[in-house]
Amino acid sequence: MDTILDLHQVSKIYKSGDRSLTVLDNIHFSVEAGSTMSIVGPSGSGKTTLLGLCAGLDRATSGTVELHGTKLNGLNEDQLAAVRNQYVGFIFQNFQLLPTLTALENVMVPLELRGERNIKSRALDLLDKVGLGERSHHYPTQLSGGEQQRVSLARAFSNQPQILFADEPTGNLDAETSEKVVKLLFDLNREAGTTLVVVTHDLELAAKTQRIIRIKGGKLVA
Repeated sequence: MDTILDLHQVSKIYKSGDRSLTVLDNIHFSVEAGSTMSIVGPSGSGKTTLLGLCAGLDRATSGTVELHGTKLNGLNEDQLAAVRNQYVGFIFQNFQLLPTLTALENVMVPLELRGERNIKSRALDLLDKVGLGERSHHYPTQLSGGEQQRVSLARAFSNQPQILFADEPTGNLDAETSEKVVKLLFDLNREAGTTLVVVTHDLELAAKTQRIIRIKGGKLVA
């Protein structure tokens, strides 16, 4: 398989005055296209920061992040946004839906940014796949947490990403809803052939992925 994501000696250091906080320290791994991988570790270990670096949402202090053959280091914000829009889907733990837009409109946003056509029908089809076709005109405040997460899942897949990053996708959901969301994640992953990288505390979810990497104190551990 081809490599879709490659990190080489990646570190992230935050500075405040004369003090420095190393959040990630010399991270090195690669991910094969079409595979599934989970990142696990205790709270505060740097998992979400690592996911943001992989997706081009944040910048490494040192080292290189290469996504789909493009080195993210040195790209400006517009270039990073273009890479994300072309290759990346992202599911946030707190959903990050736009409150003034309906479920349908939220799913349509990435398609509009790409200048796609027939986006309404495509967005409706994705909402149908996640079981929310009849809720398409509801606003986020009119949806349950599980429904909002399913809208964010449909939105993440709307631009047919090459790689999907999910940050604690079941973290705010009850057990029954979590099971449904996990099934949707892997169903859509298989159907689209999309690479899946998940940050999770849920070891049952992690066990469903082909590979697990563990991080503690900002470092990879065996």
